Amino acid sequence: MNVVTGAFSYTGKYIARRLLATGERVVTLTGRSNRENPFGSKVSASPFNFDNPSQLTKSLQGATTLYNTYWVRFSHTRVTFDMAVENTETLIKAAEEAGVRRIVHISITNPSEESPFPYFRGKALVGKAITHSKLSYAIIRPTVIFGAEAVLINNITWLLRKFPIFAIFGSGHYRIQPVFVEDVAEIAVSAGQRDDNVVMDAAGPEIFTFDELVRLIANKIHSRAKVIHVRAMLALFLARLIGCVVKDKDMVITKDEIKGLMSNLLVSEGPSIGQTRLSEWLEENADRVGTRYISDLERHYR
Repeated sequence: MNVVTGAFSYTGKYIARRLLATGERVVTLTGRSNRENPFGSKVSASPFNFDNPSQLTKSLQGATTLYNTYWVRFSHTRVTFDMAVENTETLIKAAEEAGVRRIVHISITNPSEESPFPYFRGKALVGKAITHSKLSYAIIRPTVIFGAEAVLINNITWLLRKFPIFAIFGSGHYRIQPVFVEDVAEIAVSAGQRDDNVVMDAAGPEIFTFDELVRLIANKIHSRAKVIHVRAMLALFLARLIGCVVKDKDMVITKDEIKGLMSNLLVSEGPSIGQTRLSEWLEENADRVGTRYISDLERHYR
């Protein structure tokens, strides 16, 4: 049996789908028990129960592999990065007590305990907890994930469709290396079948400057939006204004996400193991990507 956290959400859904396609049994842990189950009776669900470790351990009993996608993109209400680290440590301990053999954890490229950005610092702390656990492990570190329902690429496309101007923060010369969600799922499932401890980046075959990425998307969808460059804080202000009018008043982008992107943290220094090219995927999906705004608050909290 395999446990996939967040199989009703995004990356976890693709991991669960790939496991089911190979005949594996899958259950999920979820923070939203009222969410529609896209797998029907094929995948049963239990709540995270971070505040009840014994019940969490019970939910993991019988599992051989835990695929963990649990994290938060930004702090919201009482859910902070510190709490996400603490919750993941609770999950790791529960997996140990339940006799889980291996954990496959979805992290991020370039995590660091010294990072000024809580997202990257928190991911590093979780990685450290995993490597110090009793579990066999694979830590997969994607750059930025694209595909149907992916937040960043989809919402850039939506903005280019809906507004006459698209503001790029700063020079736009910082780089980004998108990786396809199904490639990440394949990498994760393959890693789950191994026995050795491994930490690997999951990066796509193409690297763009952010300016190149925006213009590529605009070209593929035939957007007439004028691409301009503004100071990062002005771009953040504009994003917050847009966030006030979209569904659920979402967080379009955070200050730390802008600074992390401008620091070239979404590029891998290692070889690219993702095979799908964003440029080709956009060509094939130009008519459907970015046709609606994807709210992260709706996906995870409402």
